[in-house]
Amino acid sequence: MTKKKAKIVVSFMAALMVLTLITVSIGWGPTHTGSARNIKLGLDLSGGVSITYQVKEGQDYTQEDMDDTIYKLQQRVTNYSTEASVYQEGDNRINIEIPGVTNADQILEELGKPGSLDFELSDGTVILDGSEVSDARAASTQDNMGNSQYVVELTFTDKGTKAFADATTNHVGEQIKIVYDGDVVSAPTVREAITDGKCEISGNFTINTAQDLASYIRIGSLSLKLEEIRSNVVGAQLGEKALSTSLIGGIIGLALVIILMIIVYKVPGVIAGIALVLYTGFELAALNAFNMTLTLAGIAGVILSIGMAVDANVIIYSRIREEITAGNSVKSSIDTGFKKALSAILDGNITTLIAAIVLNAMATGTVKGFAQTLMLGIILSMFTALIISRLIVNAFYTLGMKDQKYYGTAPERKPIAFVEKRKIWFIVAICAILVGPCSMMINKAAGKGALNLSMEFRGGTSTDVTFTKNYTIEEIDDQIKPVIQDVTGDAEIQAQKVAGGNEVIFKTRVLTLKEREELQDALDKEIGIEEYKTDDGTTARSISFETISSTISSEMRSHAIVAVIIAVGLMLVYIWFRFSDIRFATAAVLALCHDVLGVFACYALVRISVGNTFIACMLTIVGYSINATIVIFDRIRENLKLGDLKKESLAVLIDRSITQTLTRSIYTSLTTFLSIFALFIVGVASIREFALPMMTGIVAGGFSSVFLTGSLWYIMRSRSDARQAAAARERKKSGKKSGKKPEKKTSSGKA
Repeated sequence: MTKKKAKIVVSFMAALMVLTLITVSIGWGPTHTGSARNIKLGLDLSGGVSITYQVKEGQDYTQEDMDDTIYKLQQRVTNYSTEASVYQEGDNRINIEIPGVTNADQILEELGKPGSLDFELSDGTVILDGSEVSDARAASTQDNMGNSQYVVELTFTDKGTKAFADATTNHVGEQIKIVYDGDVVSAPTVREAITDGKCEISGNFTINTAQDLASYIRIGSLSLKLEEIRSNVVGAQLGEKALSTSLIGGIIGLALVIILMIIVYKVPGVIAGIALVLYTGFELAALNAFNMTLTLAGIAGVILSIGMAVDANVIIYSRIREEITAGNSVKSSIDTGFKKALSAILDGNITTLIAAIVLNAMATGTVKGFAQTLMLGIILSMFTALIISRLIVNAFYTLGMKDQKYYGTAPERKPIAFVEKRKIWFIVAICAILVGPCSMMINKAAGKGALNLSMEFRGGTSTDVTFTKNYTIEEIDDQIKPVIQDVTGDAEIQAQKVAGGNEVIFKTRVLTLKEREELQDALDKEIGIEEYKTDDGTTARSISFETISSTISSEMRSHAIVAVIIAVGLMLVYIWFRFSDIRFATAAVLALCHDVLGVFACYALVRISVGNTFIACMLTIVGYSINATIVIFDRIRENLKLGDLKKESLAVLIDRSITQTLTRSIYTSLTTFLSIFALFIVGVASIREFALPMMTGIVAGGFSSVFLTGSLWYIMRSRSDARQAAAARERKKSGKKSGKKPEKKTSSGKA
């Protein structure tokens, strides 16, 4: 790189940083386009729309019908946000909460009015109902003359495909009426037999009428007839401070990470800081551009990708130092450092990216939102580490920073006996894992429940109160929540303020009749509940209680579990493929089990609420831990190719590999820990409950990567080598007895 090009690179990066910071902090134009303030936030951080439906009177239905309707509504509202939730309220109500939107009327209009839907022949015979339609969408196509026209495209279930195929085959030229709540909303004519499960309804549609019909058909597939009884714009579930403290904690954490990088790596640390600032700006801008919904779980995905961005820089600059220590020139060390770091960075990021892609494709709700932010973060972190960092470090070198003192050297360390002391590490790991089951048994014996399941998993009580004055979210957090906690004895309280009035909806654990009465009296005495006149002229307080179901349905749980199993399976297949040794993949699995069980122990021991963030936390630790493990395995693989096991034992080679990557393991764990520790210190209670198990997971992941994975692989490799040696001896012995010479085999050179 010439000096002219180096100056251009530095000037461009400086301009890019300024432009990025202006975009995310202020934005452009009257609408502040690109600003972080325009990022769509989830119901937990900013609020949204709450809609309550009730089953129409006169219907006979089962809980299975209710569960089916909830699941289908969940699929519908995912179009508005991956973080939307649907849950049962009382015996005959369904509540829908959609974050990031403020126009309840628009949502109701677009979602459609829930009702019954039938497909009927002209003589009134019903051929199928709305439950056999899997999807309906408005689309634009061209007719035979090449003119653009709007149509409605339908996709049927397997059962619906067969029924529709039979009907259209036998009734070509006749009409099939689409009847919604007794009214004919469309009556298309069958032109030909339709047997592939997809059909297109054409006519004199505008885009609006096509969308309306598609909406009727989609919502008409519900198992129950519903009617809307209320819709509100509500405030953040976690309170007003949750977002502001998260932002402050994030800024503090990022600053601490950059300072540490500069102290440790000098000039490369400054470059890493620039890359991290650009990464953060790109991440915020991309969240805005792709209209993603950011929730507390999404923040977990961002934190994980920041950790991986730091990790990539640490790997690169540690490699550069090693090359300088080996006596190479600074320029050669920079080029070789990036080259040697590439495989570990790619393998670690691709492994986690595979998991994120599977989770995004299969999971729903919080898990899907987590996966989306993680995918975005991984791609951006690799770009900033491998492209931007490389451009800047080469530009700095060209402009005069050529002395070794700017980059430092890697001190020569004697290999630490990790493998030799493996029994100690295994005992420590087993003890840490057993904390979870022991705590669960103690909790269950004490009548507390094995785990502190949150409302997302076990449901609770929704208390709708209209107070005598209009309280702000901050006042609700500071004044009203403590009153509720005194009655419930539980800190898990979600409060949603209904816009435009004094109404507030509180969600708590399930309350008994006595507790409901105590809560009503406490709120009326200490806060003040509005009164109203009933029809018979008596005075009553404006407060009502309803039992609500879990917001994480059984289908969502099963989808998440299946997605995680497939994701982990594919991650391990990739490791097996890349390292050509299934023992590496097996060791990684065992390490992941240790990390997950370690975090699980934290939830059981400290009685942290197990809810949506529990899933995101576990997934974060899996991604973080596998990345750290791959870095060590990458060095073992490299040393196996370069080393000579006749001169150096396998145990010493592994110890040397772990020792060589120890600096990376410590600094990466420390920087990620600092990011989350800042959230833990400045965050509200809900943020701290999320940050504590994350910090536990970072410690567990760092421990397993350094102390367990190498030893686990060593045990499996040694046993395999011993079996092969025994088999060779047996073949040799058999050859002597038979008088034949044993076959001479050459080593393939593979580990």
